[in-house]
Amino acid sequence: MIESQLIPRGIKDEKVLEVFRKVPRHEFVPENMRRVAYDDSALPIGSGQTISQPYMVAVMTELLKLKGKENVLEVGTGSGYQAAILAELCRKAYSIERVPELSENAKNILARLGYKNIEFVYGDGSEGYPAGSPYDAIIVTAGCPDIPKPLTDQLAEGGRLILPVGERYFQTLTAATKEKGKLKIEKSIGCVFVPLIGKYGWQV
Repeated sequence: MIESQLIPRGIKDEKVLEVFRKVPRHEFVPENMRRVAYDDSALPIGSGQTISQPYMVAVMTELLKLKGKENVLEVGTGSGYQAAILAELCRKAYSIERVPELSENAKNILARLGYKNIEFVYGDGSEGYPAGSPYDAIIVTAGCPDIPKPLTDQLAEGGRLILPVGERYFQTLTAATKEKGKLKIEKSIGCVFVPLIGKYGWQV
C-alpha cells in the first residue's frame, strides 16, 4: 500500500508514511473484506458508511500538518481507522459519530489496539464538539455542502480544517487555515465522500 499507492501519488511526509506502516488497516474492515483491506479503494463498513481509500486518508492527514502536540477533532468516526492515524500524530483526538453502532465498534477496536488518547463522542458532527475546543486541527470525513460554522468557531487561531466541500455526490477536498478569525481557503483534489448528515450538513 505504501510503496504502490501512497509514495507514487505524492505523499511525502515521512511521519505520515511511518504511521501508515504501523496502523493495521485490516483491523478496521469487516472480516469478509480483510483480503482487500489494503487495496486502493473505499470499502463498506455497514450502516451505509465506508472506510476511505488509503490514499485519501493519507492526503487529508498530510494536509493537517500535525506536529505532535495538537488537540484534534475528527468528524465522522466511521471505522476508526482515521482516528488511529490521528492518535499517532497528535496529543489528543476527539472523534464524533452519529451512528452509535459504528462509534462503539471503533471504540472497541481502538481499545484493543491500545490507544488511550482518543475520546469518542456520539452526536451531530456538523455541530462539532464544543467541550473539547479549541482545536488545533479539525478533519471531516464526510461531504459538506459548505463549511459548518460551528467548526470554524471551534478551530483555534492558526488551526487547520480539512474537509470535502461541494455537491452531495462530488466534492473538492478543501484545506482552511484560521487567520485573524477568518478562514484562508485552499482547494485540493476532487473526491466523493458519504454526505455529512446534520444541522449544518445535508438533511437525511
